[in-house]
Amino acid sequence: MALFGRVSAITTDASQSSPSVSSTPPWYPRVSAMNTGIDETTALLSSPNENSPTRTPLPKRQLAILMLVQICEPLVSQSIYPYINELISELGIASDEKKVGYYAGLMSSFFMIEAFTVLHWSRASDRIGRKPILLIGLFGSSLSMLCFGLSRTFWTLLASRCLTGLLNGNIGIMKSAMGDITDPSNRAEGFAYIPVVGDAGAALGVLVGGFLARPRDSFPLSFSAEFWSEHPYFLPCLAIGGFVFMTCLVALAFLKETVPRKDRVMTDASDVRDRALHPSHGPRPVRELLTFPVVISISNYASLSFLFISTSALLPLVLAMPIEIGGLGLPPAKIGLILAGYGTATAVFQVLFCAKLIQRFGPSWVFIAGISASLPIFALFPVMNAVVQGTGRTPVVWALLGCILVLGALLDTSFAAIFMYVTASAPTASRGTVNGLAQTAVSMAQAIGPAITTSLLSLSLESNLLGGYAVYTFMLSLSALALLLGTRLPVKVWEVMEE
Repeated sequence: MALFGRVSAITTDASQSSPSVSSTPPWYPRVSAMNTGIDETTALLSSPNENSPTRTPLPKRQLAILMLVQICEPLVSQSIYPYINELISELGIASDEKKVGYYAGLMSSFFMIEAFTVLHWSRASDRIGRKPILLIGLFGSSLSMLCFGLSRTFWTLLASRCLTGLLNGNIGIMKSAMGDITDPSNRAEGFAYIPVVGDAGAALGVLVGGFLARPRDSFPLSFSAEFWSEHPYFLPCLAIGGFVFMTCLVALAFLKETVPRKDRVMTDASDVRDRALHPSHGPRPVRELLTFPVVISISNYASLSFLFISTSALLPLVLAMPIEIGGLGLPPAKIGLILAGYGTATAVFQVLFCAKLIQRFGPSWVFIAGISASLPIFALFPVMNAVVQGTGRTPVVWALLGCILVLGALLDTSFAAIFMYVTASAPTASRGTVNGLAQTAVSMAQAIGPAITTSLLSLSLESNLLGGYAVYTFMLSLSALALLLGTRLPVKVWEVMEE
């Protein structure tokens, strides 16, 4: 992770780099003199409208449809976690329980493929609109879930997850659409819904995945056919895939396009013409968007996502592993219930407090506080493992697990804050592209995070590295670096001046 110096030093150097033309585009975040008590290290400030007493009401109907689309991504990505370790074991590709983490981590290939495609989907949304790209993503997610449920080899499982990433650029476009329908007076409240819905989707996803897995065992009268014995994990995939497809139909019928036609560039010829006649019109080349505000915002977003997804992958693996190697030895149904309860509690916290905390203390404070929670999270994992190996599943173990979940909820609040920085760093006509760049970085972090964390957990256990706790030492170090990077954000979000 790159660390950046003072904002004032960067912008001063940039302003002197070209004597003939302005070194910064007209929409580049400007210094505002309206705020007091801020020094040169926090020169890029928020819009004057942010403190206006007049607040624009959120468009509730469109917001509800966008949140319905938003919930599909965590449903698809999280529903496999309660049973993925059991599924990998049943396929017989892991020689012992300690090696399951290597293969489970490869399921994050979804994020790696998404990293290579999301920027193209996002730039396309700037050119042809958000709605058609969102519909493609929903249909692709639905199809990939059905393929995953019907897979009976590791490679077909992997191919199904890759298909999800290939056809789904929605997570970045969702943030662009949210930026389109909000303004500085209501943006904190609007973006606070994204992690809320993400948590609710994760909770529902793991609940569905845990309770609908192996239906022939749980509901023998209703699922007695041989098909359910051959495909014991198809039912949760069918349920999730069906929901996503229904959402696609709802969005097709009722979602309004959020990109005005004047901001779209439909063909290469019109792109050249409009850029020559109106330099400020239409989506901008990527190289023009790599300003300090964009880069520092995206870097922090990626570091936060790496920590969060690593925790999300590590937790169910620890819950599922046998007690003798430091896990809790829980079945998929209980894992799903724990993760669902965690997601529900986090969503409630977001609804009640996230927007209020941002409005009261500012996005920078909320982001730093959330990132700081990752340090005790990774410190508590080895403590819990040591206790469970010594005494089994005692009340102390459950108390430690509860502390990890509470801290995870605090970590989750950082997302709403960083969404505001990313959105505010972009010119309106290129909002999709900037969010695509952000999601590319985040998808890479989400791809390598679970793979590194779960594989390092297995390696730590196999080789007894640092007593089996090397993975937690590694994650603590990354948390400290992420916290240092977070301090480079200004106190308030950027102010973009459109020409």
